[in-house]
Amino acid sequence: MFVYLLLLTVTATVESQRVPGEQKTDSCLCKINSSIWTFPAVQFMEVTRQVQICEDNLNEFEEKLRNTNAELPMMEATLQNISARLKAFGYLHTSGLYSALHLQQLNQEIEEIQQSVNKTHLQNPNKETHDLLSELNKAKNDVQRMYKDDFFNLETMKKRLRDLNNRAQSCKTMPDDFRSTCHQRIMTRISSPSMTKLNSISKSYISGAWGRDALLSGKERYWEHCLVSGNKHGNTIRIYNSREDFMANKNYKDEPIASSYSDKNAVQGSGTILYDNTVFYQCYGTAEICSFNITTKATKRMKLDGAGIDNKFPFCYFSCRDWTDIDLEADQDAVWVIYATEENHGNIVLSRLDPLELNITHTWKTHLFKRSVTSTFMVCGVLYATRFVNTYREEVFYAFDTITGQEINSLSLHFEKVSSGIANLNYNPVDGKLYLYNDAYLLSYDTFF
Repeated sequence: MFVYLLLLTVTATVESQRVPGEQKTDSCLCKINSSIWTFPAVQFMEVTRQVQICEDNLNEFEEKLRNTNAELPMMEATLQNISARLKAFGYLHTSGLYSALHLQQLNQEIEEIQQSVNKTHLQNPNKETHDLLSELNKAKNDVQRMYKDDFFNLETMKKRLRDLNNRAQSCKTMPDDFRSTCHQRIMTRISSPSMTKLNSISKSYISGAWGRDALLSGKERYWEHCLVSGNKHGNTIRIYNSREDFMANKNYKDEPIASSYSDKNAVQGSGTILYDNTVFYQCYGTAEICSFNITTKATKRMKLDGAGIDNKFPFCYFSCRDWTDIDLEADQDAVWVIYATEENHGNIVLSRLDPLELNITHTWKTHLFKRSVTSTFMVCGVLYATRFVNTYREEVFYAFDTITGQEINSLSLHFEKVSSGIANLNYNPVDGKLYLYNDAYLLSYDTFF
């Protein structure tokens, strides 16, 4: 018997194994442990898992790369837009000609305000006009000093001029009843809804306005105006000659304001008001105010310089209503227009209109950002602003008194509503009620001072 040693190479482990053998007849019998050649399934599965992870990571990276390539042009366009917008403020880092031009503009604004106050002081000299002239002279000297010392803070001076201009507007002569009819100027409470009903046309018309003719000496006349073209445009106002007819939806007359929803004299937005049988509203597609006399069928137009339109500065605190850039209101003897401008940084601008001539007689600039407000209304020359509390509650939180120029940020007058969205809110001096258009619902409230 011969014993052979066989040298077997295990390729799986790159190791050699010596195996003793025994010869029998013509054969060699060897006893070999074959477990060393078992396929490494566990290791193979782990390697396969790692390969799959690598493939997934590679696919994810490729997807991100594709998205980045798609977003790069948009990011570049946005950057160019931002750069273009910031370019206008480059003068803040220089002291060259551009600075001098802005100082010249400031000086011109001061001159205009000073001329207006001088005229008022000659007609009705008082301590307020005297103090205001002194402050204007000081502001003028400050601008001259900026010229000399080659420095200035444009925004601070603009804010100062805005305050001086508001005081100058308040000093101008106004009708006696404008100053005397409201012994208590600030509202103290709003009642629960004294009336609630759906509009008479369709519950799908969630935007519009309604109320009572605001002229103190006028007839009892209720009105309702729904935006029936995309909650944006309208061309008809519904008139009732009594509250009973209004509540019963009978004996009304639909007065055409324009020939169609897209006519140049059609209504845009829900900021409509009725004063002395005349409808005041934003004209179709423009920064203009229209007045339509229901009796004569005559339409007048007036441009509102700088007013943002087409949802540039709408009322938008929480549940937003589009097409509310321009809001018309009325009180004892005037029609008011409430809007915002870029020049006033999107803050509310308030202008008093002569309802017959349709021109602006006074303008005030507030510090209240228009998009932080859900609606506004006017009472006795005081602007009030509301904000969203929840679906069924609203709060009057702000007031601006045009007589004193005082802004009040501490008000908290809550009132109920039936839905979240407010399209229009206006005050009527005849009955002392607030009228709310609330997602197709019409509500009225009593007010207390």
